[in-house]
Amino acid sequence: MESLIGLLIGAPLLGAAVLLLGGRRLDRVGHWLATALAAASFVLAAVLFFDLLGRDAEDRTLREHLFSWVPVADLRADVAFQLDQLSMTFVLLITSVGTLIHLYSVGYMAHDERRRRFFAYLNLFLGAMLLLVLADNYLLLYVGWEGVGLASFLLIGFWQHKPSAATAAKKAFIVNRVGDVGLSLAILLMFTTFGTFAFEPVLGGATGASEATLTGIALMLLLAACGKSAQVPLQSWLGDAMEGPTPVSALIHAATMVTAGVYLVTRSAAVFDAAPDAQTVVITVGAVTLLFGAIVGCAKDDIKKALAGSTMSQIGYMMLAAGLGPLGYVFAIMHLVTHGFFKAGLFLGAGSVMHAMNDEVDMRRYGGLRRHLPVTFATFGLAYLAIIGFPYLSGYFSKDEIIYAGFSKGGTQGWILGGVMLLGAALTAYYMTRIMLLTFFGERRWQPDAQGHEPHPHEAPLTMTVPMIVLAIGSVGAGFFFDAGERFVHWLEPVTGLAHGDSPVSHGQVALAATGVMLLGVLGAWWQYGRRPVPVVAPAGRFFTRAARRDLLQDDFNHAAFVRPGNYLTRGLVFLDHKLVDGVVNGLAAGFGGASGRLRRVQNGFARSYAVSMFGGAALLIAATLLMRAV
Repeated sequence: MESLIGLLIGAPLLGAAVLLLGGRRLDRVGHWLATALAAASFVLAAVLFFDLLGRDAEDRTLREHLFSWVPVADLRADVAFQLDQLSMTFVLLITSVGTLIHLYSVGYMAHDERRRRFFAYLNLFLGAMLLLVLADNYLLLYVGWEGVGLASFLLIGFWQHKPSAATAAKKAFIVNRVGDVGLSLAILLMFTTFGTFAFEPVLGGATGASEATLTGIALMLLLAACGKSAQVPLQSWLGDAMEGPTPVSALIHAATMVTAGVYLVTRSAAVFDAAPDAQTVVITVGAVTLLFGAIVGCAKDDIKKALAGSTMSQIGYMMLAAGLGPLGYVFAIMHLVTHGFFKAGLFLGAGSVMHAMNDEVDMRRYGGLRRHLPVTFATFGLAYLAIIGFPYLSGYFSKDEIIYAGFSKGGTQGWILGGVMLLGAALTAYYMTRIMLLTFFGERRWQPDAQGHEPHPHEAPLTMTVPMIVLAIGSVGAGFFFDAGERFVHWLEPVTGLAHGDSPVSHGQVALAATGVMLLGVLGAWWQYGRRPVPVVAPAGRFFTRAARRDLLQDDFNHAAFVRPGNYLTRGLVFLDHKLVDGVVNGLAAGFGGASGRLRRVQNGFARSYAVSMFGGAALLIAATLLMRAV
């Protein structure tokens, strides 16, 4: 079975290579080839999953060694893969949701002239993400990490003829490079401390290293996770990434890129558990991002950007849970999986609405679409109920467990964390209900587009609706399936561990409180948007509302703190280079040039001039000699 692990990664990477190198002859079948190879990877994942289920819990780790990659003295890194319960969970999520997004893209990108290249990039994204979660050492993980960054750059900027898309791709690439510096430094610290990059010796030896060193490694890993998972302070790229095609948004936000940071922290659990200060920072980052993303989501009129704020917030839940250590690792991953279903469903539903509305993204120009898009309305609605934590749907089980884990931290910190997460749950219900009301309810508000074309809403083709239906089923039933008999806990506990804190509240009280704040959020959104007609042009709003529409001024801060000083620094360095460095070099060159020009005049070619020079020189020597003797 171990030999199948490499094929998991190889199938989509092969598809990317064939589609990129095959040329236009594959234009007619390239999208189906890419989808088939993604599906093949999912089938292989299912085979390996059932093989792991048939083993004892302690024997559920498979390894495949391909070759030694860096065999240089004490520096050694292998191209080898590790499949255990944690990586298997990610593989199933990546391949299943990824395959559905491939199928959806067949219909969504049907009229795009560069569809073959788009599917090649999708396959590349899938292969890189699988490499990231299956690597058995941090150096190989770094290759997958950078591969995901490259693929996201290509996909976000796929419509590079739009300046906004090209700018968004560059922004995502640059912000992620900041985080990647953290991963590079963490890997270097690991090698100097443990002498290896492999997971087993690094994580197994964590308890023997100094806490200061482990804190440094953990903080650098967290910096990398913040970049990929769009956590504060490296969250600014996520909203702009919506400039890419909608299937890209679903792939990035549901199953692949933004989950990479959560995987990195959870995989490195032994390092974080031995560095409590770093865990506190992880909790703080998750809590701040949870509220940051929710507030931004409440103010956006662009349907995809509102969902992007939602993703930021939900990943904040996961990051906070991972910061709780063994109290929350399992539930962070459980919420990650359920989120993969309902968030992919929400983004694909948004793409279906845009498909019906001539690519209009402003929700204030929708209204009443439930009558025209019944399948989209039903699937989007089920995903909406799941994300707000409606009882017994997926989000209800996974989010409530994270809130309970927060209370289990104990003391004042537990009450603060529980309160923050309940506030986040209320905001989630508010902004998601707002999206539902603006899009599917009320009177029609759509208008002709810039070319004068009147939208004629219609349901999407089967290639788009079937994936939405499958994801809606997952949104409804995945949480109940995982929670029944604590299946998911028993599955992951051998890898992540599980601890039970001293919570001042019971599970039932948490569920009741979460349901209560959810209903308050729904009521608040209905009170503002459901009782009266929605204006097509948004009111100016107060300062806080305007700030939330501008992503809480994150770009303004970045420009003031980094971009503008960087520009001034660059201009200053250019000035110094031009005036000082170039001035010295050019001055020396001019000086030597002038001196040589004057000396050249002495060499005029006349013998009498040379005779006079010789006579003068001899006279000077004789005079000097006589003067020396006289003295």
